Amino acid sequence: MPDSRPAKKSAAGPTKRLGRSAAPDDGKVTRLFAGTKAATAKRAAAKTADAEAPAAAPAETATNPLDRLLHAREARFTGSLSLISLALAYMDWGLHLANAPGRRSELALEASRQWTRLLSPDAWTQPLPGDYRFHDEAWAHPPFNVFAQSFLLAEEWWRHATNDLPGVAKPHRDVVSFVTRQILDVFSPSNCPATNPEVIRATVAQGGLNFLKGYQHFLEDLQRRAQGLPLDGAGRFAVGKDVAATPGKVVFRNELMELIQYEPTTETVRPEPILVVPAWIMKYYILDLSPNNSLIRYLVGQGYTVFCISWRNPGPELRDTALDDYRRLGVMAALDAIQVIAGAAQVHACGYCLGGTLLSTAAAAMARDGDRRLASVTLLAAQTDFTEAGELQLFTDASQLALLDDVMWRQGYLDSSQMAGTFEMLRSNELIWSRIIKTYLLGEREQSSDLMAWSADATRMPFRMHSEYLRQMFLRNDLAEGRYRVDDRPIAVQEIRAPIFAVGTERDHVAPWHSVYKIHLLYDGDITFALTNGGHNAGIVSEPGHPHRHYHLARRPGLGPYLSPEEWLAAATEHEGSWWPAWVAWLNEHSGGPISPPPLGAADKGYPTLAPAPGTYVRES
Repeated sequence: MPDSRPAKKSAAGPTKRLGRSAAPDDGKVTRLFAGTKAATAKRAAAKTADAEAPAAAPAETATNPLDRLLHAREARFTGSLSLISLALAYMDWGLHLANAPGRRSELALEASRQWTRLLSPDAWTQPLPGDYRFHDEAWAHPPFNVFAQSFLLAEEWWRHATNDLPGVAKPHRDVVSFVTRQILDVFSPSNCPATNPEVIRATVAQGGLNFLKGYQHFLEDLQRRAQGLPLDGAGRFAVGKDVAATPGKVVFRNELMELIQYEPTTETVRPEPILVVPAWIMKYYILDLSPNNSLIRYLVGQGYTVFCISWRNPGPELRDTALDDYRRLGVMAALDAIQVIAGAAQVHACGYCLGGTLLSTAAAAMARDGDRRLASVTLLAAQTDFTEAGELQLFTDASQLALLDDVMWRQGYLDSSQMAGTFEMLRSNELIWSRIIKTYLLGEREQSSDLMAWSADATRMPFRMHSEYLRQMFLRNDLAEGRYRVDDRPIAVQEIRAPIFAVGTERDHVAPWHSVYKIHLLYDGDITFALTNGGHNAGIVSEPGHPHRHYHLARRPGLGPYLSPEEWLAAATEHEGSWWPAWVAWLNEHSGGPISPPPLGAADKGYPTLAPAPGTYVRES
């Protein structure tokens, strides 16, 4: 039933709550959405009043509705990519190349050298790091080695042609290079059954049965996609049983999130609870996968009271939800609840990916307002400066964002399949082509894992929030440059006073570690930075005992000298194994002595337990 209890006041002042409800008997959550269109427009105007940067136009009036409908329909045939943006990039590159006869001569000479190299095996090139298409031993023997080298040398030539042309704007150069690489990947000899020795070997051994199996897999996948089901195998990981299975209770719910408090497993706990703020681009349980690799379960076992936000999977009814609503109804509402339930004066806050960026804005606003409830801040693969945000920047120029706005305007949200397609393009060899070869040409189903099951359990993004996030962070870099506003006043990351533990991953396509490392430029306090091997997800889900794990670790004291990323890496100490124990040791240094665990929830203070973990929002599809 709806909660009639008045909102509490935090150390920073009153926290607004748009609504909170307990789970009714039928298991469906009452959907509350506060604020009229007039209030939404007023809040949007206040957020964009900063004269230092061009304001984002109100979502409902930025473009003519007829144009929006046209662009949304166009996007269905372009994969939500802006053809105008692509054309401008290639025009920039093409015109500069046409006006550079010397450069064209160099490229022609280099092409002739590539042919000469093809005839001289001693001069052959090697695949780039992370490219395993030609890893099989058969690729080292004729004629397959010639096929592979022809492709790799052509790839190398196009890399030089698209990257080394003076005068081309860097964003356009990056787009041309990326798209050209995607086109080349289509024609890789590894993708053709007649030129791939692994496929030929399997065909001979099975008498062509691999193609029959692959065709069956193809039909099954088509049917599953049409029904909106995960690919074969992912469904065997049940939420609440196999994944997201750490015991706990939902102790708070509003229209954007559920707050889960986990049951203690130790006789005593540290007095400072941990609040985990996950990204809302996917379900929260990337940090609570199987029992053996759950970061949340590990923290509970280390003697901490852990709370985690489980974001709602929004539909069109939340289209006008703002980016700041996630801070206010997420981080701040969770801190209010934790302070009452655990009786804690301070909290360790940990944000992953988008959740880390959100936590940074909340921590900066709290510091500005004199709210000292954060004992520490941990940022996992989270960016605060977006000037080097990696290949995702290819999809965030003005033209691309205008098209994306029109797509989201029509449906009220960004669909999970559209977001998944973007991430797959960033790692097309690994996430698209290698799976096609294995599943449809070799006829082998990839063994599903908990991480794959989580990846298939995608979420949507509210129209207004996602538009604000892309414009204010990616396009204008407002947070790093002091233009981001909370409650109509600017905030600055440098105002944060709590110590920071930041983690980057070596092969991160979403938040490159050089970008994560920029926290050193924005914050002059105490920073401990860890660089772990792996990618955006696997580098964070790096449990103790996992083979082939290592990380670099170094601390910069408050007001300490700045080191470039390369200098930091050379000076940092390398460790074998998981970075989790190092983080817990750091948390222990910033925590008080052990105390008795707090109860689950606080019914007498307005925070009853509403449902067993993992709650109801995580099950929304």
